[in-house]
Parts: sequence; structure tokens; C-alpha cells
Amino acid sequence: MIKCKHGDIALVNFGFSEGIGFKKRPALVISSEAYHTERQEVVILAITSNVDRILLGDTKISQWKEAGLLYPSLVTGIIRTIKSNMIFRKIGEISKVDLNKVEENIRKIIG
Repeated sequence: MIKCKHGDIALVNFGFSEGIGFKKRPALVISSEAYHTERQEVVILAITSNVDRILLGDTKISQWKEAGLLYPSLVTGIIRTIKSNMIFRKIGEISKVDLNKVEENIRKIIG
């Protein structure tokens, strides 16, 4: 099993919102170490290379290359919980500056 922590970017099986099928895609781990200790799930945000459409809760990653991503990307406001075994590998880690922006945008989603 691949261990990831808050702020890691991982390649995961991300389920389609229609509930049918999965797609391998990068995602940002937002759950805490305490959460990982108690559960066999990980809370993630989807990452996309479609940076032309930014919606509420989305965060453009300024340091995407340093984070291990292949293209300019943004962290979406799409929150999912996946089983830990759905993580294929760790890609990298988001910068503190970008992570702070993501956390600020998550607060806009949850109120």
C-alpha cells in the first residue's frame, strides 16, 4: 500500500460522478495523518490540466512542475474519499504557498 500524507500529489483511480467507471488521474491528498490512522480511506481533490475553466473551489497550481505534474494544472473543488489501495503512486508534493491557497478555497466550498 502506498502511504501519502496531507499535501501529497498521487496518481489515483478517480471515480466518475455518474458512478460508472474510473480514470487514473492526479489528486491532492487533503486528509490528515490522524484520519489515515483511524481509517483505510484518503480524502482527495481532483487535479486537472484544464486550466481555462476555473470554478468556485478551484485553485491554479503555480508551482506545478515542482509538484511533479506534467502540465499546468489546477486543483478542483471536487472532493472524494477513496480507499487507500486506490492510490497507484506518489507523484510529488504541492508547495506550501499553493496548499495554503487550496485550503482557503476549500473553506469557500464548505462555508
